Amino acid sequence: MKKYPIPPFNEETAQQKVQMAEDAWNSQDPITVSMAYTEDTEWRNRTSFINGHKEVQEFLKNKWLNERNYKLKKELWGFRNNRIAVRFEYEYQNKEGQWYRAYGNENWEFDENGLMQKRYASINDLEIKESERKL
Repeated sequence: MKKYPIPPFNEETAQQKVQMAEDAWNSQDPITVSMAYTEDTEWRNRTSFINGHKEVQEFLKNKWLNERNYKLKKELWGFRNNRIAVRFEYEYQNKEGQWYRAYGNENWEFDENGLMQKRYASINDLEIKESERKL
């Protein structure tokens, strides 16, 4: 299966990949999101190490059960060959109703078919008031 655009990336195709990822994550559908990754994808998300579609889907299912009213914005930070760096922020509300804004960076590596084989994310959360929401 190919997931266009495929590497090597230029600015236009890297931007397309970032927008596609943003749209998929904002769908909050673990299966839709997981289809952009290789079957044996390797993730580091904060302190979690996640491998393969099934683990990705389970991780995302649990994420969106705990992070309600989720809204994400991604920005291309850099690219080279089959790699893309992204900065992002997202807002969510926990089960108790407290709002947060999460900031972070991701490093992505793609295979020759345009599927993401590695995703390394560093994320920090900031407690915010509902009136401070931006997204």
